[in-house]
Amino acid sequence: KTFHQLFFTLDPDDKVIHTNITKALYLADGSAKRAYDDLKEKGYYTNIIAGNISQQVIVDSVSVDINEYPYRFRCYATQNIIRATSTVSRILITEGTLRNVSRSDNNPHGFLIERWATIENRDIKITNR
Repeated sequence: KTFHQLFFTLDPDDKVIHTNITKALYLADGSAKRAYDDLKEKGYYTNIIAGNISQQVIVDSVSVDINEYPYRFRCYATQNIIRATSTVSRILITEGTLRNVSRSDNNPHGFLIERWATIENRDIKITNR
């Protein structure tokens, strides 16, 4: 839950984006870094800042299969993208595995997200503001 809130909750401020993404990347392996690099290369974060867009994520649920290690998880969330003229609500589903690691200030839960991937991220509602 924490990773998804940090990775997907964005405001049009370069320092806020950098701080949240840095914290999120402590909780995941290179798969999350690659996703971040891809978004950055496509200008996603620049567009957030230039368009004064805010993005919020509400985690609806996380299912974890503890019967096999590393533990598989699937996260179900709603993503709200707030623009000057509209708010777009999106369904967001991601999955990956959880590996036990030492707890630290950067990773207080002691789990590292591995093989993280977005399964679904599509519009479900657009509301004019």
